[in-house]
Amino acid sequence: MDTENIGSRDVARSAILIALTRTREEETNMRAAFSAQGILSAAVDYGGDFVQSVSKIVERAVVAAKREKIIGETHHEEGAVAGAAREAVAQVMNKALGLSVGGKIGVARSGDHIAVAVFFGVGLLHLNEVCVGMGHRAI
Repeated sequence: MDTENIGSRDVARSAILIALTRTREEETNMRAAFSAQGILSAAVDYGGDFVQSVSKIVERAVVAAKREKIIGETHHEEGAVAGAAREAVAQVMNKALGLSVGGKIGVARSGDHIAVAVFFGVGLLHLNEVCVGMGHRAI
């Protein structure tokens, strides 16, 4: 796929799909397929108390993006990932406030478009709700 034809919807979809992967093998295969299409991606697991986790979720998204060479060391790239991660977290806040979350954070980028998705189980013990949040930024 020509990277000039990859838009924000394609990148957002990729971030959501990588966050939905169940295993590392599935994640690795999906990352390879996205890479062949011109989309860089990364995923990282996360779990913990939601209120105390907001900054950690944002931090993990930035670290994963840097580790997988989706972004460089510049402030505007780090800020774009942090802003998209913050937006994704804000979208799940009503369901997660005061409860524990567990799941995966997905990051995807092609060209100027970067997206962060969170896919979490929210709740106590086995009484979980499921939620997805997604944020996008242009770099």
